[in-house]
Amino acid sequence: MNTRTISYIVYTLLLVLPLCAFSQHLDTLQPKPGISFRGLSVVNNRLLWVSGNKGTVGRSTDGGKSFSWIPVKGYEKRDFRDIEAFDVVTAVIMAVDSPGLILHTHDGGETWQQVYRDNRSGIFLDAMDFWKDKQGMAIGDPIGGKTVLLSTGDAGEHWTAISPEILPKPDSGEACFASSGTNIKILSKNNFAFVTGGLKSRAFIHRDNHDYWVDLPLVQKANSTGANSLAIKGSGRTKNPRHMVVVGGDFTHDSSRAGNAAITSDAGRTWAVPEEPPFGYRSSVTYIKGKKLIACGTSGVDVSSDGGRHWRNISKTGYHVCQRSKDGKAVYLAGGNGRMAVLNW
Repeated sequence: MNTRTISYIVYTLLLVLPLCAFSQHLDTLQPKPGISFRGLSVVNNRLLWVSGNKGTVGRSTDGGKSFSWIPVKGYEKRDFRDIEAFDVVTAVIMAVDSPGLILHTHDGGETWQQVYRDNRSGIFLDAMDFWKDKQGMAIGDPIGGKTVLLSTGDAGEHWTAISPEILPKPDSGEACFASSGTNIKILSKNNFAFVTGGLKSRAFIHRDNHDYWVDLPLVQKANSTGANSLAIKGSGRTKNPRHMVVVGGDFTHDSSRAGNAAITSDAGRTWAVPEEPPFGYRSSVTYIKGKKLIACGTSGVDVSSDGGRHWRNISKTGYHVCQRSKDGKAVYLAGGNGRMAVLNW
């Protein structure tokens, strides 16, 4: 084989390999017009649940080809911004605004039990996360300058408020976003992290009884700015996950790429901005496999193959939330006007 032939092969590979690495695209699913979905839980490749406004919950057992729509009786006016499903019949949903509510079902949504209620003025629950389907946490906007944090040890059937006295005090104007149910993550048993936005945007890390706040290099100082979502590589599987990615930005300027993402490789102690950030405000981010990630927001969907250092846009269609299956590799998205899709990768 002569030098010219080798050079041609190398040149061809350089052209083809990037295309292979970035071959992801979205396949749209049948929408549910008129509903805004922000809650999404993917149990396995074929089983997923979604939740949204107008008291709407949906479940698919065939990979999104069809959905069973489940109106939450008695709560038709509530907006369920987060959902955690454990199997085909068991799930927990969270309603934003007052009163703060968490409901639980054991029969596929035929009936719902109210397992948590908070009637305080100003209550606004934002997100939940679970570790090994039993230990869970939920976060809400601060009340009276104190963080609202809940915990459960029985898959969401009972919830206990964590004393705000043992938690760091948020700054004035600092809160969380109920944009995708993904701003709090359980790192491992008894360890967790969450991110904030508003007039201040920070990451709070609780690891092995040590707490610390870290400023995030995101756009902030307005109620519409800051961190919306946190993804942790190996969360729930790795004892001490080190790689994390945060996305957000300013949802009132959703095409701006300024200050909309941050990455860390030292367990959240220091954060850096991507060399090529996502292509606008992003409300949700999740790891796909290894260093591969997907992020979505109202102005589109992006993917990264290097841990969030560089992003490529794959869709201009907006979605609120993206999640990979707990048991499997399927990745689904859900958003406004009932839009849903699956990532083909």
